[in-house]
Amino acid sequence: MFMKETVVNNQVGLHARPATFFIQKANEFKSSVWVEKDERRVNAKSLLGVLSLGIVKGTTINLIADGPDEEAAVNALVELINSDFSE
Repeated sequence: MFMKETVVNNQVGLHARPATFFIQKANEFKSSVWVEKDERRVNAKSLLGVLSLGIVKGTTINLIADGPDEEAAVNALVELINSDFSE
């Protein structure tokens, strides 16, 4: 299991379009991936799960992965968040 903490700094947080990019990136990996905010953990590959966390600008989240490519999955998602979801 691999985990990293990061802060979401883009204007709209992890909502709608950024959440879609986030889920697409999470689905590129074989590992199970979760997003954790305030003791709530959801599947990072689930749009409804991610949106249900209500992640807004400035929110600190934990990204957790477990599986064969866990470290790569977490690092790729942190990189995506840190880039403010730019392509």
